[in-house]
Amino acid sequence: MITWLDPHDPFPPVERALGPATDAPGLLAASRDLTPQRLLLAYRHGIFPWYSDGQPVLWWSTDPRMVLRPEAFAVSLSLRKTLRRVLRDPAWEIRVDDDFVAVMRACAMTPRDGQLGTWITDEIVDAYSVLHRAGLAHSVETWYQGARVGGLYGVALGRMFYGESMFAHRTDASKIALAALCAFLAQHAVAMIDCQQETEHLASLGARPIPRADFVAHVRTASTSPDIIPWRFDKSVLARWAHPPLSTPTFD
Repeated sequence: MITWLDPHDPFPPVERALGPATDAPGLLAASRDLTPQRLLLAYRHGIFPWYSDGQPVLWWSTDPRMVLRPEAFAVSLSLRKTLRRVLRDPAWEIRVDDDFVAVMRACAMTPRDGQLGTWITDEIVDAYSVLHRAGLAHSVETWYQGARVGGLYGVALGRMFYGESMFAHRTDASKIALAALCAFLAQHAVAMIDCQQETEHLASLGARPIPRADFVAHVRTASTSPDIIPWRFDKSVLARWAHPPLSTPTFD
């Protein structure tokens, strides 16, 4: 049985989440509320929300946990060529927090294989928008010829970034945004991006599963470290991947 949370209830220990032999591995609790305060508490304990319209708010803590170490971002030869083109061509831009809500809406509206509808409900948009206005949630956006063609958003607490969703309306546009984010976070000693659940796409970008216990232990320290200020960067950070040292491996 999972725990039902009333508004002021704490989360149960993540070890109580449903196990791999169940129909919902990682499901920990449910609630009616999705307040910004509840979200922050969840992230600081290795928990995230994921549910659909018409459901209660479902809280998860998966084991293992998929994470991407920024310095381990996997750059294929074709993506490296794209990043070099982005750096050369002024028609390409990376913008940070240009329109956070627009990025969330674009993520919600982008079709995904094997997924009907979206978990990015109006309630989700409202709650994360509050975090954004508080400087705790950010969007990284890929622009081409004055139009937003891709991007991602997530939550930043201390030296921890929790990735939420990406979208692309042009080839590699979301990968370009992720490459910029990884380069920026690596500059600021962020050791881990939370990717939540294991997928082949995330694995192709360098993400790997780690034991939940290791993830929660890291979050406990990283999320209470000083915040990154200011949270600003542009496409120049892509030089880390477009022109790497000779010793940096490439991936086909």
